Amino acid sequence: MNSKILSVLPGVLLCGRTTEIELKVNDLPDGEYLLRIFPVSYPSGKYAEPKPVNIVDGKAMINIEPDREQEYRLVLYKDRDWLADCFVYAVKEDLYELNPYKGDFHMHSNQSDGKEPPAEVAAQGRAIGFDIMAVTDHGLYNPSLEAIAAYEGVKLDIKLCPGEEVHPPKNPVHIINFGGRASVNALFDTQEYKQGVTEIQANLPPLKDGCDPYEYASSLWVFNKIRELGGMSIFCHPYWRFPYYEAAQDYYISEGLTSQMFEDRPFDAYEVLGGYSLAEQDSNTLQTARYSEERQRGPLPIVGVSDAHGCCNELFGWYFTIVFSKECTLEGIKEGICALRSIAVEKLPGREARAYGPFRLVQFALFLLREYFPTHDALCAQEGQLMKDWINSDKTAGDKLAGLSGQTDAWIKKFYGR
Repeated sequence: MNSKILSVLPGVLLCGRTTEIELKVNDLPDGEYLLRIFPVSYPSGKYAEPKPVNIVDGKAMINIEPDREQEYRLVLYKDRDWLADCFVYAVKEDLYELNPYKGDFHMHSNQSDGKEPPAEVAAQGRAIGFDIMAVTDHGLYNPSLEAIAAYEGVKLDIKLCPGEEVHPPKNPVHIINFGGRASVNALFDTQEYKQGVTEIQANLPPLKDGCDPYEYASSLWVFNKIRELGGMSIFCHPYWRFPYYEAAQDYYISEGLTSQMFEDRPFDAYEVLGGYSLAEQDSNTLQTARYSEERQRGPLPIVGVSDAHGCCNELFGWYFTIVFSKECTLEGIKEGICALRSIAVEKLPGREARAYGPFRLVQFALFLLREYFPTHDALCAQEGQLMKDWINSDKTAGDKLAGLSGQTDAWIKKFYGR
């Protein structure tokens, strides 16, 4: 947004409906100006001529009826001089009635190999703008419950969900159990798991070259069990280069196993962006390239995650997911992702954000990342700090959090003009 434009609200408009927009300006004297509206993607004759607008007390009111879903640039002129501009985005009703929620579904605490306690990971997540998240420690479900329990009785506007990173025995595939009602890792010593994998393996059709039948059968059992427990299964970082001692190749799982996963798609969501360092960006390049290829064969739900092992170093906040959903609940977010209404975002230090997913959503999300999320994230930062205060024994923080509750929802309504 141009520095002379302090705000433009609402920023999201409904196609085919006339909306009154308020511009607040800075360093422009009151008086009459000309406004041009430039559709970004589709030209329209209705916007060809400039219209006069009056700035009074630093404000101007404008009526606009967008006829196409796209971004619009609003430009203020005086004597043909371009003085200031700002942007709005018009969407169709199906997208207008949904909210953009930001989340991370793959993070670690010091209960496995992360650095901070689970409750602090949750606080730090809210501080950087997450609306929903889960602590997903290696082989451990309880740390996610610990994060939730730390804020028992406190009014939070971030949805903290249970979760874990699942590591089946003798199977290198990493799988996220996001939101499941119980631990899957806890079942690996049971007869249910052992017999279940044996039965699945015995009934497998011919697999792709290099796909180990046991590893694939074990993964299928895990995906099914996560779904049975009400969770969302995430197929993690297939192009992670990690030559652990028992591995037969440099990638942590074989290409045959990866290709079989994409052929059958037994998982709920694909980790298209994983938590790779700056030196490991080839892995995300391959994961996004594979997504571009595989989505041509059919729908492929995606997420972006940080896989962060610390909140004060690289990876934390570099990768995340935006989900378009009616509500920020576990069921709402799962439904949004599985219904292909999610995008994965990469925001590396010193670089512009990149978004991956359905083209329509990527276009809209880039606008939101620029115009909506900075204010949203600033509000979340206040709450995140108070969450840190709470777990550091400042019991006044609970009342303060209650006082801030609803502020991000109010910002959504204001930005969407609801």
